[in-house]
Amino acid sequence: MLSVLIETHNDEDRLARTLASLVSGAVEGLVREVIVCDRGSTDQSWQVADHAGCVWLAGTDIAAGIARAKGDWLLFVEPGARLSPGWTEPVLRHISEADGPARFNRTRSSEEALLSRIFATRRPLAEGLVISRPQAASLAKPGMDCASIARKVKARRLSGEISAAPRH
Repeated sequence: MLSVLIETHNDEDRLARTLASLVSGAVEGLVREVIVCDRGSTDQSWQVADHAGCVWLAGTDIAAGIARAKGDWLLFVEPGARLSPGWTEPVLRHISEADGPARFNRTRSSEEALLSRIFATRRPLAEGLVISRPQAASLAKPGMDCASIARKVKARRLSGEISAAPRH
């Protein structure tokens, strides 16, 4: 159903946190695969992805990840972002009822500093992006990243929440 795409560049620890939050989606059968598009990491990101059973695409852009995806719907998420418990229900509802893109609401946890929330709004993937594979493919150009695609779309809000990835 859903292919998750994550772009990395030396994001070993951040990738692990994000993958852990996706487990419930895999258990429920929503997450079909996770594709990690790496942009030249020199850390152990590939091992984290390998241990989690992800598809690892080294030295590629997001267009290659979209072309490789098997799901009808895609979820773009930054390494380090964490989907909150219960995230699968709003995504399932959205993909069964809608045809356009959607974004999560950011959590307002006390752990997330005010400045982090403010700066996260400037990152196009701070709230993730659920988008149909055909729509993403039509927007993707060679050399493009997930954030560039996210900037191009207007998206409705999901009732699920995401903790934005901390800034590097």
